[in-house]
Amino acid sequence: MATLRALKARQVLDSRGRPTVEVDAIADGGAVGRAIVPSGASTGRHEALELRDGDPGRYAGLGVGKAVENVRAAIAPAIAGMDLDDQAAIDAALLALDGTPNKSKLGANALLGVSMAVAHAAAAARGEELFVHVNRLWKGRAAGLDPAVPREPTMPLPMVNMISGGLHAGRNLDIQDVLFIPTGAESYSHALETIVAMYRAVGGVLKELGAESVLVGDEGGYGPKLENDEQALRVVVDAMLACGLTPGVDGHIALDVASTHFFDPATGSYRLSNVARPMDSAGMVDLLAGWVDRYPIISIEDGVAEDDWGGWKALTDRLGDRVQLIGDDLFVTQTARLERGVASGAANAVLIKVNQVGTLTETLDALVLARRAGFRPVVSARSGETEDATIADLAVGTAAGQIKIGSVARSERLAKYNRMLRIEEDLGPDARFAGRGTLP
Repeated sequence: MATLRALKARQVLDSRGRPTVEVDAIADGGAVGRAIVPSGASTGRHEALELRDGDPGRYAGLGVGKAVENVRAAIAPAIAGMDLDDQAAIDAALLALDGTPNKSKLGANALLGVSMAVAHAAAAARGEELFVHVNRLWKGRAAGLDPAVPREPTMPLPMVNMISGGLHAGRNLDIQDVLFIPTGAESYSHALETIVAMYRAVGGVLKELGAESVLVGDEGGYGPKLENDEQALRVVVDAMLACGLTPGVDGHIALDVASTHFFDPATGSYRLSNVARPMDSAGMVDLLAGWVDRYPIISIEDGVAEDDWGGWKALTDRLGDRVQLIGDDLFVTQTARLERGVASGAANAVLIKVNQVGTLTETLDALVLARRAGFRPVVSARSGETEDATIADLAVGTAAGQIKIGSVARSERLAKYNRMLRIEEDLGPDARFAGRGTLP
């Protein structure tokens, strides 16, 4: 049994040049696990709190010195000597130390850095890959689920950003992301090859339109100036055709609408810049249903706002039998909100972001609840990412089936894609791949 000897913490920078927390967990035998915490730009108001210093003289108030000090002074002495393999006990101790509903005392960034670093250290102490250790944790948490729920390590089907808008690209479009899913791929490596071809093809289509941008959004997607949101859908379809893919067979479109960011709670209306009048929930559902009828859309994330429960029910009733409807801001990886969604018939899938909830065990609990309810889980990165590739191992180790990392143009994204290439190699020629079967 390996135990935790010490924790180290420091302030490092994420992909937007903003401070974030890095933690080293050191085992009694000398093994070290390291983790870096991601950060979102498009955040739901129900997410766990990311503790920032607020000192305008340092990093414009975005420093994480308080969170780092909380790791060193409050957390490290409290969990030293604990069994590294008992992730649930360590995470429970972290929650007890903080004692707040949204991790506001110590900061979700402090707690998550420790939680992930502990998992890395446990795997290192055993001399095994992280996804193997995560898979052991997953099998333990998933013991009571239907036997049909996948339990063995499985390579996920990627959902990949092609065109960015909203808060990821200066609001050049209303919707946040138009993504591509390589549904015709036969393996993870085949999927990645198709994705790279598509990314280049999208650039070519934009160049022909005179709309190509040398800039990319936070997650690596192109950030062009287009006439409207629907033109972005046509661009991705044209790129599929340019790659020799059959839309709706070899590839599908996914949308991250991020509708909370153009929802006016005072009037209950959605205000899109290219729609003449504000729309109510029914109008928003009609708009999305029209796009689904005209384009090979198989997944929609945050199609209505985070607290528009009636709109979510209407959207799910309208499209839930043929489209994956993902709650991100709606659920924020938290079981209480996910339980409400299940009970009310809102959505049929959940985005899984470790920093929305704050510990690895709570993340596993959200995955278990999703699987029990028949919801599809999609493990996701954040817009503010780092070289840390923990979510790649999480997606494989929990057999989540899908992963959403960003595009193939920035190294903090490629760190995860490349990590999964290595995992696929480790799993060998018979590596399981979720593929098209993980979608509606």
